[in-house]
Amino acid sequence: MTHPAHPGRMLFVNLPVVDLELSKAFFSKLGFGFNPHFTDDSAACMPVGEHAFVMLLTRERFADFAKLPIADPRTHTLGLFCFSVSSRDEVDAVSAAALAAGGTEVDEAEDHGFMYSRSFYDLDGHGWQVMWMDPAAVEQGPEAYAAANQDADTPA
Repeated sequence: MTHPAHPGRMLFVNLPVVDLELSKAFFSKLGFGFNPHFTDDSAACMPVGEHAFVMLLTRERFADFAKLPIADPRTHTLGLFCFSVSSRDEVDAVSAAALAAGGTEVDEAEDHGFMYSRSFYDLDGHGWQVMWMDPAAVEQGPEAYAAANQDADTPA
């Protein structure tokens, strides 16, 4: 497996939201928490990994950072955000929680054998994907994993 080019580097993805409290409630129902040191009435810091965070920002606060007009994620794709979970069942559970919390399903589940995912739009229309990938496929790469497992899938 390759190592990060810059160990310890943190990633912050900033997203504009219409209603910060509703967005926090939505993502809380998906199992996310918020770092209180970087959360106030205009921003919420949502850890999504050891060194990765999503900053939910009111549109006004986001505009302080943006140099261009803010696009509407309901009519234009700004980015697609994906996070992993530990099992196929957890993919389904998180997706169901997103829909129950007011999210919108994007399409049917995608099952590639080594990877399983579902996609949804959050309350503001940002596109999210929750996925599980077989740890062996992560280590070997999808092609090597498929080749190694091809014989196991072929009936004798």
